[in-house]
Amino acid sequence: MLRSLQQWEETFVSFAEKHVPWCAPHARKYQRLFRYLASGGTAAAVDLLALYIGTDLLHIHYLISAALAFIVAFFVSFMLQKFWTFQDHSIERVRLQMTLYFLVAGGNLALNTLLMYFFVEKLHLWYLLAQVVASGLIAFESFFISRYLFRGNKDTSGILL
Repeated sequence: MLRSLQQWEETFVSFAEKHVPWCAPHARKYQRLFRYLASGGTAAAVDLLALYIGTDLLHIHYLISAALAFIVAFFVSFMLQKFWTFQDHSIERVRLQMTLYFLVAGGNLALNTLLMYFFVEKLHLWYLLAQVVASGLIAFESFFISRYLFRGNKDTSGILL
């Protein structure tokens, strides 16, 4: 799967270089950010799908369903962020990274639950829209934490974008 993602990414960048030459330098410069957004979008789609299945099909309370969906999306997110977005293929630190990533995800889960409660109960938003808004807010802070967590040994410049 990782190879397919890398091929898709290279196809996208090559397309940009050929058909939209003015944005080609930006496509290469911000590849990591694009990978982060694609990985996060995939994890968010998994999260929303699991939330929908749990809430509407299995009739689980939306807050419990949101927590379960967040955990499922955690594993998708960790794998994509580590191996594709930040290109950290080391396995010697994977336990520590997963533990730290899980602690961050736990904090994000608490924040997600509070935001869901506030958006649904106080602002009366539809629960799926509330999840989209909450996920967007959480994604912003998670990028910077993930960038630090998955800094590979190969990048000594300090610039991770």
